[in-house]
Amino acid sequence: MDKSGGALGLGYSDKVHDPYSDDPALSFRRPQSYADNSDVSLVHNAQDIGRAGVYEDLEYAEPYADEGKKVEPEETSPMKRLFGTGKYPLDQRIEDKKRGIGRQKYPFVVWALTIAMVGVFINELVVNSRAQGTPVSLKPVVNPMLGPSESALINLGARFPPCMKIVQGVPETMQMACLNDTANPPNQLCSLEDICGFGGFHNQTPNQWFRFITAIFLHAGFIHIILNMIAQLTVSAQIEREMGSAGFLITYFAAGIFGNVLGGNFSLVGAPSIGASGAIFGTVAVTWVDLFAHWKYQYRPVRKLVFMTIELILGIALGYIPYVDNFAHLGGLCMGLLVGTTLYPVISPTKRHKLVMWGFRLAAIPLAIVLFVVLIRNFYTSDPYAACSGCRYLSCIPTSSNNHCQGTGLTMTSGGSSI
Repeated sequence: MDKSGGALGLGYSDKVHDPYSDDPALSFRRPQSYADNSDVSLVHNAQDIGRAGVYEDLEYAEPYADEGKKVEPEETSPMKRLFGTGKYPLDQRIEDKKRGIGRQKYPFVVWALTIAMVGVFINELVVNSRAQGTPVSLKPVVNPMLGPSESALINLGARFPPCMKIVQGVPETMQMACLNDTANPPNQLCSLEDICGFGGFHNQTPNQWFRFITAIFLHAGFIHIILNMIAQLTVSAQIEREMGSAGFLITYFAAGIFGNVLGGNFSLVGAPSIGASGAIFGTVAVTWVDLFAHWKYQYRPVRKLVFMTIELILGIALGYIPYVDNFAHLGGLCMGLLVGTTLYPVISPTKRHKLVMWGFRLAAIPLAIVLFVVLIRNFYTSDPYAACSGCRYLSCIPTSSNNHCQGTGLTMTSGGSSI
């Protein structure tokens, strides 16, 4: 076994700590009372030993002076706490980084989001069951993700540009298959306004901008939500432990929303998109920030880089599955890098390293804002396809069913005739 990391790759010695050993490498710092009084009470001993294992707020850890007396931590501002620059010994931060210990013990935000998404998915199944008689759409076509129909997903808040703005080639008079339609071609048609739901458009143009957000909480079926929640409860949960809930929440939703904005610009407008994949990719991006910022503290960083690259390629490949949008993945990854660089607590052992990190942070903040403003404006005021006609192939495999990724990718009926 490699003593520097062992089989588990934790990056620290595998020797067992012994609080009573004379070997400094095997013992915690002994209180002065051990040397002065061999009859120290067991209660007192347990308290001293327990302190080394108590999981505290790592940005406010209380170091010990040489004589074993506690040193009161200095007052730390909220900004320092957010960026991980509060009172906390550098050596201890490095050791905790190698052990995978972060700012907090429990990923409360990840747990809350997972519960909310499971609840929303149950509601999706109920809605489809009421409409078609079965929670999983089997007619007119089988949902490959084993979930509700396309119309039900749009009605519940999927990112679907025709519900959000006027789309060239998709008239407001367009009719689509109703939620309860099971025929192919559809014999029960509903207006676009009825399918979009949420009270319709109130005699105005489609304006359901909130779909950039609601789509994050929806999933296309059992396969989709199981894969996403596994990733969320593992990778995303660890990032929350390391970043803290506040920084994680900002990163998660910035990545998820921006992924939907990017997809709204360049994906086929007739293909609804849903899922937390963009937000999860944003948290995956933070692991890349961690890898390069803490390269010398990582266990076998080159091997880790190879595995992370393979995982990233597989994740992008999954973006070609129906109802999943690769632009959401790529947009979430991009915004996760920018926001993660800004908010992730990086260990800076030297002034040069600290200056480099602050340089990246100061560049990332305005770039993230500019990307949001430009792409949201582009979504509502121009035709993104005109600027990048080939971009759609990043999230679409050309087939006869989608007109080889041309047009809107939507089969429409208006006035009873096919368009």
